[in-house]
This record gives sequence, structure tokens and C-alpha cells, in this order.
Amino acid sequence: MATDYYAVLGVRRDAGQDEIKKAFRRLARELHPDVNPDPKTQERFKEINAAYEVLSDPNKRQIYDLGGDPLSPGGGAGAGAGGFGAGAGFGFSDIMDAFFGAAAGQRGPRSRTRRGQDAMIRIDVDLEEAAFGTTKEIQVDTAVVCNTCNGEGAAPGTSAQTCDMCRGRGEVSQVTRSFLGQVMTSRPCPQCQGFGTVVPNPCPECAGDGRVRARRTLTVKIPAGVDNGTRIQLAGEGEVGPGGGPAGDLYVEISENAHPIFQRRGDDLHCTVTLPMTAAALGTKVPLETLDGAAEIDIRPGTQSGQSIPLHGRGVTHLRGGGRGDLIVHVEVQTPQKLDPEQEELLRRLAKLRGEERPSGQFAPGQQGLFSRLKDAFNGR
Repeated sequence: MATDYYAVLGVRRDAGQDEIKKAFRRLARELHPDVNPDPKTQERFKEINAAYEVLSDPNKRQIYDLGGDPLSPGGGAGAGAGGFGAGAGFGFSDIMDAFFGAAAGQRGPRSRTRRGQDAMIRIDVDLEEAAFGTTKEIQVDTAVVCNTCNGEGAAPGTSAQTCDMCRGRGEVSQVTRSFLGQVMTSRPCPQCQGFGTVVPNPCPECAGDGRVRARRTLTVKIPAGVDNGTRIQLAGEGEVGPGGGPAGDLYVEISENAHPIFQRRGDDLHCTVTLPMTAAALGTKVPLETLDGAAEIDIRPGTQSGQSIPLHGRGVTHLRGGGRGDLIVHVEVQTPQKLDPEQEELLRRLAKLRGEERPSGQFAPGQQGLFSRLKDAFNGR
């Protein structure tokens, strides 16, 4: 009794090619010997291969529907019902399709034109430039389109030619015999590397690559608020691809220079002012050069070492959103290390007066004058 190939694949007799191919892929994934090594399963796998070989070929399917046997020697297939005929429509790409989808079975030559790689360059900026933004000119060495061949890779007056080994297909096929029968495999053509064309006369400028390296000058806008590691993307300013393909992107990475006065923490700036003990006790005003110009820091009487004085809105501009960070001034009270006899005597008297300061913040009788003398003594008056 003749095998019912439609029943083998589980499709109707009027099924279209897409339905037949889908049914074959589903069964091949279940019954392939690499997945299920059972001998009975291998026989079943040969049956679905034979069914697919017949039903996927319009001519063989017509012979089969008319009652003939397209796989018999008289049918012109050249192989038994259980094998892979050399003229069969089933090959290695169909198995690849069954397991990995249609993408695995993509055929044909690959393009010489491909997108270029992204590039990155690091630039240094000062704190003021990072805080308020700036514009810089940078020089980059990247691949650009070869002007001699305009990216084609062939010498002027010549062009690429069809590969005579693969006849432009970009791949060559080979039939091997296994326990399943004959299996056809394909690989990139060794002569044209899969392009389908060869360049007998490469461009002397780019050696056939379609691109050369060159130094370019670009203008980069640095937005306010950038920080160490911030990357600015310049679309289409990276490496031109092989064959004059579209360029990748250029990324400019920011490296912020250290500042002699300020330390940056996020969008806030920090600095330290050192005061003599008397100035911290009596209060004073300290000049400070900020990013916005000169400012005066008000040191209140009794300021302790380690206290912080915030100057709101004097920090770095926020990169996203409006406003700015703060400038935090840290106070460090300096204790004298060496005292002359007069200074030592004044400090001893001050020690006796500790605890006599009134709640109003005024000095006890005689204490105000003592502090003034202390200040003069430590200032060398």
C-alpha cells in the first residue's frame, strides 16, 4: 500500500506550501535523531523527510496525487522512499529552519557595505566649564569614505565582478552521506568570502576596503552640569563602515579636572576655610572666590570647628532640570601650637572665665576686653 504522505505530515490534501513546511518543522524538532535517538523514531523521521520531499516539490506532488510514485527510480528522484535524493527539495537548510527558524536558513551573498563601529574619545574640562557648559573643538582619528573609489573598493575605472566559483551566490554546497542518507550542506564561498563578487583590481588608496583613516575637527557642545563619566553622543560621527557603509556614533566622555579650592559631590561644591581660634570665637567676615565671583562669608561668634555654612545656589547647574546645587563652606578652627608668655597668660585667664558667659551671648564683665586682648596677641599686635 502506498504511503499517505499527507497523513504522515498531518495536513489536508489541499494544504498550501506554508502549511506543509510548518508541519514538517514541527515534526522535525520532535523526531530528529539528535533529539530522540530511538531507532523507531529514526524510521519515523525518514518518513516525514520523504513526505516533505514529495509534497514540497510541485512536480513530485502532482505525480503523487495522480497515483504515481515520485521517489521510485522510474519517477526520476534517484533515491528510495526512505532517503534524501540528490535531486530532492529537502536539504541541510530545511533542518536548520526546523530547529532555528527561517533566519538560520537565510541564503545568498552578504553585502560588502556594513555599518561602521562606534568610537569614543575622552576630553578634559575644568570645573567652571562643567558647571556652566561650554563649546570645545576636538580632533578625532576615524575611518572615512575613500575619496578615490567612493567606498566601492575597486580601482578607478574598474568594478567588482561576479565570483566564478559560486556564480554570485556567495556560498558553495556540498553533498555528504550519513546514516540518514544524503545531506546537502552550504558554507561561504572561499574565493569571495561570501560576498558573491570579487575585486580583481583593488583601490590603491584603501586596498579595497572602501575607507581610509583621517583626522577631523569637530565642534562639541558641552551642556551645563556634566560630570566625570558623562558621555555625549554624536550620531553618525564614528567609524565609517566597510564598503563605505554608514558611520557609527561618536561618544565624547567627560573627564573633569581637579579644582584647587572646591571638591565636587554631585551638584554641590565643598571647600574649607581655616580660622584662628579668636576669629571663630569673636566672629569675622572671610572673603571667598566662588564660581560666580567674590563673596564674603559671615562667621558668627562662637563658630565651632567642623561647622558648615551653606551658600545656596552657588554650586553646579543641574544637568536635567533647572537650578543649581549649593556651595558648602566647612570651618576649621586653628589651635595655636606655640605660645609666648603673654599669650599663655591670657589663655589661662580665659580658662578661669569659662562658664561665665551670659545666656544673652554677651560677655561677662572683663571678658570682652580679655577676648580683644587675645585677638590682638594672636595677631601679633
